[in-house]
Amino acid sequence: MTTMTETQSANPSSPEATQRARPRYKVTGFRVLRSEWAKLWTLRSTWITLAVGLVLLISFGVIASAQYGSGSGLDDGGPGGDLSNADALGLSLFGISVAQMAFGILGVMVTAGEYSTGMIRSTLAAVPRRLPVLWSKSAVFGLVAFVLGTIGASVAFLIGNELVAGTAAELSLSDSGVVRSLLGGGLYLGLVAVIGTALGALFRSVAGGIAAVVGILMLVPSLTSLLPNSWEDDVTKYLPSNAGESLYTLTHDAASLSPTAGLVVLLGWSALALAGAAYRLVRTDA
Repeated sequence: MTTMTETQSANPSSPEATQRARPRYKVTGFRVLRSEWAKLWTLRSTWITLAVGLVLLISFGVIASAQYGSGSGLDDGGPGGDLSNADALGLSLFGISVAQMAFGILGVMVTAGEYSTGMIRSTLAAVPRRLPVLWSKSAVFGLVAFVLGTIGASVAFLIGNELVAGTAAELSLSDSGVVRSLLGGGLYLGLVAVIGTALGALFRSVAGGIAAVVGILMLVPSLTSLLPNSWEDDVTKYLPSNAGESLYTLTHDAASLSPTAGLVVLLGWSALALAGAAYRLVRTDA
C-alpha cells in the first residue's frame, strides 16, 4: 500500500497528482466583473458603437452651437427648433437625444448577443448562480457609458461654448448648474445603457431588445400627444427620456421634474427592467 502511494506521488501524470496540481478558482463578484469587462472590449461592435455614440453626441451639439453662433436657424426650425432663447449647455447637449440610441442599442447587444451566439451557456456554466452575470454586465457597461457620456458632454460643451462666445448663450463651467448638468448627461446615458442591457437579457433577442429600446425612448413619448391634455403633462414627465432630460437641463419649469426627482424616476425604470430580466434569467433556461 505504501509502495503504491509512493509510486502515484512520484508519477505526475496520475489522476491524484493532476487533481492536486490543478488550481481551484472560486467564483467571486470581482472575477465575474473582470470577465465581463474583458468580453465587452473584445467585441468589435463595442468600439464601433461607442465611437458612433460619441460622434453623435459631440457633432450634434457642435452643429447646434455653430448655428446659434452664426445667427442662422434661430427661428426657422434649426436643429432644435427655436434656438433664440437657448443657452450654451442646452445647445451642446442637443446630441444626447440621438446618442442615447447608440448606448441603449449597445446595451441590448451586450446581453442579447450572447443568446444569439449561444455563448450564454458557457457563461452560465461558469457562473451557475446566474444573477451575478446580469449585475456585472449592467454595472460594467453602465459605468463605461457614464464615463464616456460625461467626457463627450464635456467636450461638446467646451467646443460649443467657444462657438457662442460673446452671445447671450455663453456660459462658464463655474456657473450654477453647469457641472451638475454635464454629469447628469453622462449619468443619463449610463442608465440608458443599463436599461438596454436589462432589456437584452429580458427579450434574449437583439431585434426584440432594440425594438423595445426604440419604443421606450422615442415612440412612446411621441404617442403621449394622443392623450387628453389634462393627462399628457402628468404622464410625459415620468417617461425615461423626459425624466432623464431633467438631469442635464439647466433650467426647469412646473411641467418638468427636478434633477433629484428625475434621477429617482430613472432609477425606478432601471430597477424595473433589471427585475424583469433577473426573473426570466432565474426562472427559464438559457
